[in-house]
Amino acid sequence: MDEILFMCGDKKRAVIATLNIVGLNTEGFAKNEIIAKALEGLTIETGSDLQKILRIDTYTSETIALQKFHTALPVFQSRMGALLFLISALLSRGLDSIQADRDDPSLPLVTAPFGHASQEIVNLLLCGQAVPNVFDGRMDFGGGMFLKGISMSVEVGFLTLLESLNFCKVGQHLKCPKWPIWVVGSESHYTVLFALDTSVQDENKLEERESQIRRAFDAQDQSGGGGFISVEGFHQVLREAGIRLPSEKLDHLCSTGFIVWSEFWQVILDLDKSQGGLKDSSGLMGKKVFDLYHFNGIAKSDINGSHATSGAETLVQRPRLTKLKVSVPPRWTPEEFMADVVVSSGPGGNESSGKDTEVTKPEPSQHAPLVDCIRTRWSRAVCNWVGDPPSIV
Repeated sequence: MDEILFMCGDKKRAVIATLNIVGLNTEGFAKNEIIAKALEGLTIETGSDLQKILRIDTYTSETIALQKFHTALPVFQSRMGALLFLISALLSRGLDSIQADRDDPSLPLVTAPFGHASQEIVNLLLCGQAVPNVFDGRMDFGGGMFLKGISMSVEVGFLTLLESLNFCKVGQHLKCPKWPIWVVGSESHYTVLFALDTSVQDENKLEERESQIRRAFDAQDQSGGGGFISVEGFHQVLREAGIRLPSEKLDHLCSTGFIVWSEFWQVILDLDKSQGGLKDSSGLMGKKVFDLYHFNGIAKSDINGSHATSGAETLVQRPRLTKLKVSVPPRWTPEEFMADVVVSSGPGGNESSGKDTEVTKPEPSQHAPLVDCIRTRWSRAVCNWVGDPPSIV
């Protein structure tokens, strides 16, 4: 919490909003009783009502601010906690800076009637700026019109079900954070996906090449993540990525006046590495297998945690943590991988294949909406888990 507020305050300051409660500095269990009594029957109907109970403190030392958080932690654990931390983040950034970050300052930061956080709030807590979009940098439409996205690397990332539905495009800053931790957005609320091993984000040479080509393409994409660019922009992509297309393929891609990513990508997959493509006759793409964990803090009926009562099972309502085994096939599409598998030749078998790396078929993939989110980060991911499917709602 301390680090987030100082990030919002450009590493210079943090503003902490707590409640103006007498006895808040009391130690031990008495503090919780004091806060509970102060909040009992408290109603806030206007901004004026809120201002009467707020206490605002500004800190320039992270150490001193951290001590304040330790003292006021029960306040942030109360029913007012989320609102107080949001106010703290907004004030740490500065209200003028908040409005300048946004594309449309007239829209509400919290949407009615259910109090859902806008993307500006999510981005504020992830990168310290209340920008409204999830792509990298900003999208320039000319004539002084542009949309603002994530301008810097972040420590905690973001994935969303909306990308799998083609409603948005999450950029590399949020997809590849410093730590393998992602906030996952769904239609209703946010959950968390994380790994215990930072190497899950490491890329092999061909994945690095894929990322390089995609970054070059996205830099020319002025469609708001729509996945198409102009012919002029396309020639810039080819120069930056060192791709040499045969004239007939180049003419075909440029024939309509714009280039669609999906068509360009198919050409790249069929283009030999020597020409800047990704076709590799060896087929040794480096299969990746790793574990991810998903936490949903909203209580769900958990069959695995059910108790037997008089011969009947009673479902337990509790937050759920799910471990997922993720396998990324070595081929660039699952279909291609399954169609061309290197089978181990047993004793007396034919060993003349010339391939010294053994590849086995992945387990059949289980599916849940979370898998769609994971595939926006690892497009060919095959996911498996034990027990109930992970829920993002």
